[in-house]
Amino acid sequence: MTVRWWREVGLRHAGGLVAVVFAVVPVLYVVSAAFNPLGTVVSTDVIPTQFSLVHFRSLFSDPARPFPRWLLNTVIVCAAVTVVQVLCSALAAYAFSRFRFKGRRGGLLTLLLIQMFPQFLAVIALFTMITELGDAVPALGLNTIAGYSLVLMGGALAQVWLIKGYFDTIPRQLDEAAVVDGASHATVFFKILLPLARPILAVTGLLAFVGVIGEFLLASIFLTDTRSKTLAVGLYGIIESDRSNNLGVFAAGALMTALPVVLLFQYLQRYIVGGLTSGAVKD
Repeated sequence: MTVRWWREVGLRHAGGLVAVVFAVVPVLYVVSAAFNPLGTVVSTDVIPTQFSLVHFRSLFSDPARPFPRWLLNTVIVCAAVTVVQVLCSALAAYAFSRFRFKGRRGGLLTLLLIQMFPQFLAVIALFTMITELGDAVPALGLNTIAGYSLVLMGGALAQVWLIKGYFDTIPRQLDEAAVVDGASHATVFFKILLPLARPILAVTGLLAFVGVIGEFLLASIFLTDTRSKTLAVGLYGIIESDRSNNLGVFAAGALMTALPVVLLFQYLQRYIVGGLTSGAVKD
């Protein structure tokens, strides 16, 4: 009985426990470092033993590292890119889901193929384009939030497959009934499909938001000015200058960075499970 229980149940519990420990220990270490007044690698333990807000005060008071500015830049970029990505992906998904046209299958496969290659592979071309664009329109050049946002908006169709899978589960009879009543395609899309597709829009919005807030490689290339940096680049600069003594400030910034993601997740959690399961269905 004991051997059978371990084979059928016990090993799963043990594996789950290992996974939980593997995920929780780094989080506890970051929390401990953030509230540790010394804030060094040597003085930080996995379990917090001291409590102080000195590192959080340092984040908002040191002019050499304008954390509030980095936070504002990140929120602006995340909001703009997320809205554009979800809207463009939803429009494209509507076309692929509801219409039959020549090149439809090829277009879907092309989108899937493009997503297999990271955007970083085109960094030289993007850098050249943004540099030349900045010469003509300085507001869209290097070290500008608008220019960096424009670069990230190049992946605006990243969520087409997921949204299309959800649109395929919505009965076409709703569209046909609306068209019979005189509704246009824009009315069908904005007034019928989008309200019904809130779960998948919430999921894709959250995925886009998390992807943008954690983006580092492109941001480190296009944003080098101190006041134009995002949180990922700014916090890396803090830990790069002194990897031992600045651990506490870095950990405090990491917790502050995670706060918007946690709040957004809590707000959208009622949609997430339904959106992921329905969006995974294909015709």
